[in-house]
Amino acid sequence: MPSLPSLTVRVSRLARKKGALRTRDFEAAGINRVALTRLVEQGILQRLGRGLYGLHDAKVTEHHTLVEAALRVPAGVVCLLSALQFHKLSTQTPHEVWLALDMKARKPALDWPPVRVVRFSGTALTYGVDSHKFEGVPVKITSAAKTVADAFKYRHKIGLDVAIEALAEYRRKRGAVDALMKAAAVDRVAVVLRPYLEAIS
Repeated sequence: MPSLPSLTVRVSRLARKKGALRTRDFEAAGINRVALTRLVEQGILQRLGRGLYGLHDAKVTEHHTLVEAALRVPAGVVCLLSALQFHKLSTQTPHEVWLALDMKARKPALDWPPVRVVRFSGTALTYGVDSHKFEGVPVKITSAAKTVADAFKYRHKIGLDVAIEALAEYRRKRGAVDALMKAAAVDRVAVVLRPYLEAIS
């Protein structure tokens, strides 16, 4: 087994490059579970969740839970209430990370973070998805326009009042109407959304 100092250097380089790390990231780098346990015991690494680790002195951002969700569910796209909070389009503070997954994708079984899975299909899953990097980890999040359109599509799940609040905030921040209506067309809610848009414009 490599010495602790050499392990520390290797792990530090890996973590600074990739951010939070999964057990398989260590295994791919030739660092076994025994060495991993030693690094945690020495306080070099901290366990962030089941099978998820980060440097003890790593700078954790306000988006850390989204980072954890992205690492644990790579196919997921942050959406709805979590995306509304990210874009500052809602006063809602979700206690779960809302993730869009394909209709056929298996529901993730996680101990942390708590996730709420919503099923999207086809273009509705891929359209208007932006990649943001936090703590060195790419996180897929629906764009502001797509998030508002999704809020109207899933208004029965999150509440029409939340969707209307998001739309009003989007327009207050001068969000582009064209982008919003394109997203609404993808979600097939343009007819539903338009009267509310006209009422607040």
